[in-house]
Amino acid sequence: MEITPFRIEIPQAEVDDLRSRLANTRWPEEDLPGVGWSYGIPLSYLRPLAEYWADGFDWRAQEERINSYPQFTTEISGQRIHFLHIRSKNPDALPLLLIHGWPGSFVEFLDVIEPLSEDFHLVIPSIPGFGFSGPVKKTGWNVLRISWAFAKLMEGLGYDRYGTQGGDWGSGIAQEIGRVFPEQVVGVHVNMLQTFRPSGVNDLPPEEMQALESLDHYQKELSGYMHLQRSRPRTLGYALTDSAVGQLAWIAEKFHDWTDNEGVPEDAVPRDHILTNVSVYWFTGTAGSSAALYKEQSASWGQQQPSTVPTGVAIFPHDISRPVRSLAEKMIPTIVHWTEFDRGGHFAALEEPDLLVQDIRKFFESL
Repeated sequence: MEITPFRIEIPQAEVDDLRSRLANTRWPEEDLPGVGWSYGIPLSYLRPLAEYWADGFDWRAQEERINSYPQFTTEISGQRIHFLHIRSKNPDALPLLLIHGWPGSFVEFLDVIEPLSEDFHLVIPSIPGFGFSGPVKKTGWNVLRISWAFAKLMEGLGYDRYGTQGGDWGSGIAQEIGRVFPEQVVGVHVNMLQTFRPSGVNDLPPEEMQALESLDHYQKELSGYMHLQRSRPRTLGYALTDSAVGQLAWIAEKFHDWTDNEGVPEDAVPRDHILTNVSVYWFTGTAGSSAALYKEQSASWGQQQPSTVPTGVAIFPHDISRPVRSLAEKMIPTIVHWTEFDRGGHFAALEEPDLLVQDIRKFFESL
């Protein structure tokens, strides 16, 4: 496997084009009074954020920060894979594969690199179709195929035993690698896990019913993006690839709905972190190709088999839904570690990096 060093170097013309598009945005009429975020992201929040993205946000500083870590690209099954590879000073450290989801990217993990690299060799890839892995060149890049590619990446780096960790899509991919390659995977740690209401069962304890109701709320009120992305990702891609404000709104809304905040996303995640993540989608033009993962996976939605290796689960209360432990342990009999935190949401590595690092360490030390 040929591995090539990589640096992010967005041409200045593209940075200037972004600023021009933001300055020339065709804005809709003012917000409806009294609706808050219930109709979508409010104009009163989005417009100042877009103005800051254009005139206050320093992309070059973020680019420099990312480039301070070793980055590489390789090709697996005809697809470019971008990844960070940070070797621990401890030569006997366990290799750990950190996997992001949507609408995240590899930049989610920047705040956990330093503490985790004390104990782990870190490999942080961009999912095919996302960010600097670029658009996929063929159909069929579902969770299973991505899992196989990431396992091949670890093999190519010389790691024959390693752990996996992820949230959102990263959770499913981390578990699938453990299922398909149990001899290589020491353990799987996830910070998102969904459990579903058993058919005809309504007499669970109150706290378990409350957790299931959080999933009901997500499915009824917050999952519109998912249905669109798994049915018409290409159509959506035209709009988000052409409109910088559209791309910003599509992602920033999720940092409101899925985080532990008091009213605006910045209560949970620093504004520059959000905009760095959005900028990766914008500069790589991967809005449509990242959305296509929902389409690729739709044929096998909910059909993934459980991993057979030890599994650790970290629950952050403001994630898109909260799992029920009794149901989770029936779904994944190999769960050996379970932590419920009192704060944090979907983007754990950005919102509560210290808590996530602590739980990852505790889980893998127990193995």
